[in-house]
Amino acid sequence: MTEEVNPKAYPLAEQALTTKILNLVQQASNYKQLRKGANEATKTLNRGQAEFVVLAADSEPLEILLHIPLLCEDKNVPYVFVRSKQALGRACGVSRPVIAASVTQNEGSQIKPQIATIQQEIEKLLL
Repeated sequence: MTEEVNPKAYPLAEQALTTKILNLVQQASNYKQLRKGANEATKTLNRGQAEFVVLAADSEPLEILLHIPLLCEDKNVPYVFVRSKQALGRACGVSRPVIAASVTQNEGSQIKPQIATIQQEIEKLLL
């Protein structure tokens, strides 16, 4: 896991945080609180539904999803890069690689505390 990651992929989650994020993505998928793909992530941001966004740092070319961090900053939504689109795809519960995923809001959600924790950890990376 030491292949070069594009320096534009910032902030990049280290291994422990990546594991936590991917676990939460998996739970969000079970609770129908997940949108997969760059287009869907963009839509949730524009509609103000996104809790946080996970992007894959090994997307080729990376530029196809670099509009998302800008949108996130506009909307004050935390975002983070994980190393592998393959791992992100698995966490999303699909067999294909996923380059972007957005965890969406849901009022009576059981995973709200975990989402809040991850949001804080991502915000620490951005400082």
